[in-house]
Amino acid sequence: MPPPAVPRPTPAETTARLRPVPAAPGPLPAQVPPPPATAPVTPPPGAPAAPRPAHFAAPRHWGAPEAPAETTTRLRPVRTRRPARVAAAAACLVLGVGLIGGAVTGSWLTGGADAEAAAPTGYAEARGLWHSTPVNKLFPPTIKGDGAGPGGADRVWTRVAVAPDSGCAKALDPLLLKALEPVGCLRLLRATYSDATTSSVTTVGMLFTEADAPAMQALRARFSNEGLADRTDLMPRTYPAEGTVAAGFGDRQRASWTVRVLTDVPVVVYAVSGFADGRAVADPQPAGRATVAGATNAPAQAGLGHEAKGIADRVERGLRKTAQPATEPPR
Repeated sequence: MPPPAVPRPTPAETTARLRPVPAAPGPLPAQVPPPPATAPVTPPPGAPAAPRPAHFAAPRHWGAPEAPAETTTRLRPVRTRRPARVAAAAACLVLGVGLIGGAVTGSWLTGGADAEAAAPTGYAEARGLWHSTPVNKLFPPTIKGDGAGPGGADRVWTRVAVAPDSGCAKALDPLLLKALEPVGCLRLLRATYSDATTSSVTTVGMLFTEADAPAMQALRARFSNEGLADRTDLMPRTYPAEGTVAAGFGDRQRASWTVRVLTDVPVVVYAVSGFADGRAVADPQPAGRATVAGATNAPAQAGLGHEAKGIADRVERGLRKTAQPATEPPR
């Protein structure tokens, strides 16, 4: 007797979502072909076909276990690592962290916004240069002033006298001493020079103060804002030396001067010039005005403003060079 016909599944059943349903052991019906990956299984001749449950939606076959869904997802390409870019990024990260750390540490050490007011490195050491530096280094026996004269003419000045180091009470006018009082007077050094023709003499001085950097900055601002360096009643005094061409160089012979308040070192540098023949000057002029082109007053025409400015420039420059090892930060 032939086996009963197996009803074919309807289209709705074949397109429905497959659900794993355990199948009864035994061979699959010959009428339903198995998947291509598995060879067809033919039941033995005469064996009855097992009835199929009504809810079975698709044929089931025995084979390799189903692969998880995530293993069949399309893989996305992964960028190849480039060692050069990785190294550069790492270096930038390290550098950035170092800079931030250094800034934070520096701000902590210097007090943040107060760092600008902190004293330069070696400020106290520079204050002691007045007794630790040879006089020939502070006041060279000869000073060359290339282009320092009127019209860019060269000048040469020769030292004729050096005053013993002293206080400021007798060496400065009382009014100038009062103006410098906020920074104090630690020690005053002076020397007098003559030009090559011995027609002019100039006294140059270095006042070493007791102040710190903020006090020197405040004094400099005051001199600048109030024009104190140009006032005739604040002219520095001369150093007349007996037995030299500067013997007659007194208060009445002062013709031109300059006063500089330094801030990188605790020093006030000044210079005052006049005629070597002892003549009095009725209208002294500050070096800033006596060196202006076209000035017609006596100090300007005699080049005395250039004398004071030129000598002060070079003595100040030498002082900074001497103080540089003390004020430079260690490397």
